[in-house]
Amino acid sequence: MAMYTEYYGFRDRPFRMTPDAKLFFPSSVHSRAHAHLVYGLAQKEGFVVITGEVGAGKTTLVEHLCSKLDPANFLVSRIVTTQLSGDDLLRLLADVLGVQSEGNKAAVLRAITAALQDGARRHLLIVDEAQGLPTEALEELRMLSNITVDGQALLQIILLGQPQLRRTLVRQDLEQLRQRILASYHLGGLSREETHAYVFHRMRAVGWEGRPLWEEDALDLVHRHSAGIPRRINRLCSRVLLGGELERTSRLTAPLVEATALELEEDLGGKMEASHEAPSFGSEELADLARRMTAIERLVAQRERLFNGFRDLFIQKTGAQS
Repeated sequence: MAMYTEYYGFRDRPFRMTPDAKLFFPSSVHSRAHAHLVYGLAQKEGFVVITGEVGAGKTTLVEHLCSKLDPANFLVSRIVTTQLSGDDLLRLLADVLGVQSEGNKAAVLRAITAALQDGARRHLLIVDEAQGLPTEALEELRMLSNITVDGQALLQIILLGQPQLRRTLVRQDLEQLRQRILASYHLGGLSREETHAYVFHRMRAVGWEGRPLWEEDALDLVHRHSAGIPRRINRLCSRVLLGGELERTSRLTAPLVEATALELEEDLGGKMEASHEAPSFGSEELADLARRMTAIERLVAQRERLFNGFRDLFIQKTGAQS
């Protein structure tokens, strides 16, 4: 459990990086995407496509949808793809369905078809990271979606992917697949107001009752640095809470968020390129530069306090052992 959970009295970490349907936040974009999914499922055939940047909440969205489906009526299978050939995709699907995946392609297809025909439940296949699928694999999925009994499709497919998936699907050689797409939606980032609401939503879910207090300017910076992408918000806010615990503060401020964002940039290898020309600054640029310099000074002081804290803890423990 993170250090700050005990300090702030949380039951758990509010900004976990892994998808959790219980923490689904119904923002305007996620609500519309959910409506597209529900509409697509109601058609009982074809494809539904959801795209978005890395960390936009695609997997959490679909996990939330699946948590609402009646297991007596739906059998949900999931595949996370990388660069799979068409044959590899079929064998992976056979493994997921629990049927024979060895032998030639015809034998694998017969086993998959038999599994789809078995039972009264509808089969829903969720393919994550679908932007990595080559054309032949997408065509195999299209052929599987065409399997019917008494005019009813046996398999419905949800494709989740990064924006590249949309560019792939408009290719001329995928016209037949496009005709099978019943609903499609692209997840954008949260607005400034929704970023504020998202942070409060996640913290209330773990027992937050106002401590620590987020200053409005601090939350504005969270939105600015994350572009409203939920996973980026989670990463930044988790580190801000850690910084708040290290500084023993119950107020999360804009300088703290700025310093933490700079620290994350440094951790990820981001750096400013040197310029040989004298920079020209306006009043807004100067104010922004002053704010960033203050944040850097705060970051240096924060790291020094962290080092001293770990040093004192080490001395205490080694002294107790001796």
